[in-house]
Amino acid sequence: MPVGLLYSIGFIIALVLAIAMTPLVKKFAFKVGAIDKPNHRKVHTRIMPRLGGLAIYIAFVGAFFILSPFIPDGLLRPQDSNMINALLVGGTMIIILGAFDDRFELSAKVKLLGQIAAACVVVFVFDVKIDLLNIPFGETMQPIAGWISIPLTIFWIVGVTNAINLIDGLDGLAAGVSGIAIATIVVMASLMGFQPVILLSTLLLGGIAGFLVFNFHPAKIFMGDSGSLFLGFSLATLSMLGFKQVTIVSFVTPLLIIGVPLSDTFFAIVRRWVNKKPIFAPDRGHLHHRLRDLGFSHRRTVLIIWGVAAIFGALAIVQSAVVQSSAANWITFAVICMLMFFLQIGAEVTGIVDKTRRPLINFLTRMRLRLKLDAESRSK
Repeated sequence: MPVGLLYSIGFIIALVLAIAMTPLVKKFAFKVGAIDKPNHRKVHTRIMPRLGGLAIYIAFVGAFFILSPFIPDGLLRPQDSNMINALLVGGTMIIILGAFDDRFELSAKVKLLGQIAAACVVVFVFDVKIDLLNIPFGETMQPIAGWISIPLTIFWIVGVTNAINLIDGLDGLAAGVSGIAIATIVVMASLMGFQPVILLSTLLLGGIAGFLVFNFHPAKIFMGDSGSLFLGFSLATLSMLGFKQVTIVSFVTPLLIIGVPLSDTFFAIVRRWVNKKPIFAPDRGHLHHRLRDLGFSHRRTVLIIWGVAAIFGALAIVQSAVVQSSAANWITFAVICMLMFFLQIGAEVTGIVDKTRRPLINFLTRMRLRLKLDAESRSK
């Protein structure tokens, strides 16, 4: 069977499983009391079932085991099994943690410990970690000492896992952003010919697409922490595995893949620091809240953020495509500068950090006015 056809069948299997399982998970969520009640911070106005992540997980794992007997010999290398098992075992730990949180609302400390435990399984049990680093404007890939590699990998997994959780505030938002990031990884892994990542990402993408049938506005079920944590963990793992030998080929590339949740998390930290609030205190200042406050509808807000995520994904693909060229470092530098500029402009326009402070926009306005006055004085 051609490899492309195999992946296509896997995507369809995961899609169908997600569509079939989501209504069953919805009934199960109501039965066990895994529900989300509306409050002043939330957009929905009625009781909603959670646990939707369980449907994505079942579709992903189910499709993998259905497809496994048909994977051609030689497609996956012996060492690839470590990478696959790391995601399956660690993902199972995360989905259990998230499911308990959806039902019992675990404390932040318990959830953090569970995420660290899953990350440690990936690193210590399956030996999957970031072990090479491309230093900007350096000549070659530099090996990282274990005492740096291990905490860096754990920090990356836990950080990305929580970043997806933070943007899960509107129907279809977290699932769609995650789907775009996974699709980006599929393209990048295809360019590199990295088969285990193509396989896992394609199956996960099918599960997300099937779940979105029920999760896009107006949602019939929420993914809950079971979904946001599982997708975050999967993204963190796959974004590492998306590079041969598990390396940060260019430190910018994996950051671009998940640019939307990471930037939203960064601005949330800055916002709370500026307003002298606890870093982990929930608020209504996230990007989706600000766009809603600016008058955009529920659907349009989600589509805008999906569009931003797609731009980040396209930049990641371009970055990965040129990483071997002699101009790669300069392209990386240009991408960083461009992103910093537009992120600051976006933050000031939306008021994601502060609704009144607009230093860059005010500076550009003054410069434009000065240029206009200079042009008028010359014309006289």
